[in-house]
Amino acid sequence: MQWSKGELEDKISKALTQWEKEYLGRGSVSVKTDIVRNMVIVLLKGVLTPAERNLAQTTEGMLSIKKIRADLVESGSDQLKELIANLTGSNVTSFYTDVSTRTGERVMVFILSDNLEEQYS
Repeated sequence: MQWSKGELEDKISKALTQWEKEYLGRGSVSVKTDIVRNMVIVLLKGVLTPAERNLAQTTEGMLSIKKIRADLVESGSDQLKELIANLTGSNVTSFYTDVSTRTGERVMVFILSDNLEEQYS
């Protein structure tokens, strides 16, 4: 690897923020990436717009936001997997994501074909 683990985590955070801005039209307030074994875990804070936060006050609104946000990210999941594969040098075997309408946080988990953390031990 050409970077330290911390540098790679930072590069992933910055790349995902850029992807959000280009693909979704706005980025999150903050992003933290952690590499754990064969997983890249990303926590994005401040992903909801003020209108979405207001809409999330009802159960129907909350479910609507979760579905729309899931569909939006899923439609760009191939780009996300390619981005992570290019940065880590490891194929993404699966991808999971969810958004909390209560906290405005999104979690993304990328499962890799290799144990990336071993490369930094």
